[in-house]
Amino acid sequence: MPGKADRNVVEIYTDGACRGNPGPGGWGAVLQYGKHRKELFGGEPGDTTNNRMELMAAIQALMALTRPAVVRIHTDSSYLRNGITRWLAGWQRNGWMTAEKKPVRNADLWRQLEGAASRHQVEWLWVKGHAGNPGNERADELANRGIDNALGRQGR
Repeated sequence: MPGKADRNVVEIYTDGACRGNPGPGGWGAVLQYGKHRKELFGGEPGDTTNNRMELMAAIQALMALTRPAVVRIHTDSSYLRNGITRWLAGWQRNGWMTAEKKPVRNADLWRQLEGAASRHQVEWLWVKGHAGNPGNERADELANRGIDNALGRQGR
């Protein structure tokens, strides 16, 4: 969990969740900078996907930063990490088409994420989900709270 981290780095843990895929979804993020900590969450009551919620968690966390920063984003989503670090440049070069000449899924959110990340120096780290990592576990709890709130229920 954040705490032992470099004092000059914002550590962010993100997660997305869906109940059904597609189904109602939520996202959560834990931001830690030194002794400062902020938790964010939100959700969609209608049909969305886990991948969209993973993207939303990262977008919202980066947008919450008030000035450019050095950031480490910890995610259990290979889709998010690979998309931003490996696939994005090719999608842009190909006019937002995949190598198979199909439209990129979630292009609207990839564009938002690119814009949100461009203000910062971001390192994208993969963590194993549901494996006891406190930051990842808390982000998952927040994502599920986002679903509950979107559905008009009290927290889990």
